[in-house]
Amino acid sequence: MGTGRAVTARPTVGVVRETNDGERRVALVPMIVPSLIKKGLDVVVESGAGLGALIPDEAYVEAGARIGDAWSADVVLKVAPPSDAEVARMRSGQALIGFLAPRNAENQIGALAAAGVQAFAVESIPRISRAQVMDALSSQANVAGYKSVLVAATESTRFFPMLTTAAGTVKPATVLVLGVGVAGCRRLASKNVVALLELMLDESGALAPDFSDEILDGACVTRSKENV
Repeated sequence: MGTGRAVTARPTVGVVRETNDGERRVALVPMIVPSLIKKGLDVVVESGAGLGALIPDEAYVEAGARIGDAWSADVVLKVAPPSDAEVARMRSGQALIGFLAPRNAENQIGALAAAGVQAFAVESIPRISRAQVMDALSSQANVAGYKSVLVAATESTRFFPMLTTAAGTVKPATVLVLGVGVAGCRRLASKNVVALLELMLDESGALAPDFSDEILDGACVTRSKENV
């Protein structure tokens, strides 16, 4: 005999495959899957979602997820803003979480709102202590800041660090760092590797005092926006 209790389906979290050219990230890695399942969620991964990050479908399955239609999940996880075609795949009542660039993707954000989709742009989460566990932007900015130094060094026509040899001394390059957020501070930290002189600006065109402790011992010069 039945108990008379209704069977409630477990909420689902979908991990979709990124379609932007050059985008190799994935919104969720296999090691997080067990913790979501433990919280009462089912995880559905679109086939090939992790291949750009060198994560095969089998890794997700071994972690407890299943491969299927991630776009039909209750909560859809994504890295880059959705395209028009991807927005059209969503339905009312779903939630979308990712780097949605709401100021640059107004058409898509408007379409999501019209479709009844709750959209959460993780880059808009404030950098405060109680929201630190949701701060996905800092980690990505950290990587971007480090990578930017490597790219700049590759494109530069001179050496970044000071070189002292028997043949003479090469002075270190002077590098302008625009922005003193996480990415900017990561660039500053890279000076321990490549020895730079940095000039840092916040949004107002001045060195942000809140970040003074994060600047290490780099040489700092401020400039107004008009003089940059």
